[in-house]
Amino acid sequence: MASQVPQLPTPSQKLLRVMFVCKANSCRSQMAEGFGLNISKPFGAELEVVSCGLAAHDSINQTAVAVMKDAGIDISSHYSKSINSFVPSDFDVVISMCGCSATLPEEWQKRPIFRDWNLDDPPALVDSEPAVFERVRDEIRVLVQALIEEVSAAS
Repeated sequence: MASQVPQLPTPSQKLLRVMFVCKANSCRSQMAEGFGLNISKPFGAELEVVSCGLAAHDSINQTAVAVMKDAGIDISSHYSKSINSFVPSDFDVVISMCGCSATLPEEWQKRPIFRDWNLDDPPALVDSEPAVFERVRDEIRVLVQALIEEVSAAS
């Protein structure tokens, strides 16, 4: 029997649910969630956007909060969430922010759309200056916008 290509749900069927995952859910995935929640509106995309980490962190990185504020997006009320708080089958799109697909449970990688963006982790870099956070933030913005355009066109 031939395998079927997963079809994305149309907005009339249900919201398309997007999960951004990284190691601690304190920086990259939080920025992606912020962009996802804000960028999807102009496209009229019917998305529910969430982020989580393989392990929850104590708090959101404050430099990430600041550089997102500079981009006009407030993530100061976000908090770190563990992947264990979610069920993979509840999501249509799963994006690994950090190359963590090697440690991401397999059921998360089998969603209709799975991508591993493998972005730098600003807090972990030696030159962890605001400019590094800004560069990664801008990379995330481009990737999130392209993802939203893709799923909006497919639905």
